Amino acid sequence: MTPAANTVVAQPSKGEETRALILAAAVEQASAGGFESLTIGTLAGRTGLSKSGLFAHFGSKLELQVAALDEASRQFTETVFLPALKAPRGLKRLQALFENWLSWPLHAKLPGGCPVDLATREYQHRPGSMRETVLERQRHMERELRRMVELAIGTGELRPDTDSAHFVFEFMGIILVFYRAELVHGREQARRHARLALERLIRDYAA
Repeated sequence: MTPAANTVVAQPSKGEETRALILAAAVEQASAGGFESLTIGTLAGRTGLSKSGLFAHFGSKLELQVAALDEASRQFTETVFLPALKAPRGLKRLQALFENWLSWPLHAKLPGGCPVDLATREYQHRPGSMRETVLERQRHMERELRRMVELAIGTGELRPDTDSAHFVFEFMGIILVFYRAELVHGREQARRHARLALERLIRDYAA
């Protein structure tokens, strides 16, 4: 018998299941109404749990907001980044990431779009713990994206003199404009323009 056959997978406890339920509802609400809309009272109504039950998991509004942001980041990583890693390193991986990124709010059933993007705008002029947490999550995401660009330079698909930070700047710009254009022009037209913009960006830096 192999060691893997002896491995016992721990089942989530009742408390962990309840916390996951709360955070799923919190991310959905943050997408629709922003992170400042998250309160123990509103989530109690949304989940059908008591306020005291919610307080057992989150002792304050700030703790709830940070946990919801972390859950949104986890969902983003699981839906956008990890599947893209299955593609060959280089441009195919970057293109897979791009397609996943365009689709993830729809697939995740987030009514107001990407919660991390929304949080960045919501706390842009709000000094405090949430703003610093949001900025750190964004910086981490951009560092990971730069690594993907540097891999594409390493494969010889992008020029050796490619400025990875500037490539990421333009890549992110296309994504963010897509989210705005989707509302104005509709998903299909916005997606078509976004893909054309990515093709142009890659041509500009192609080896």
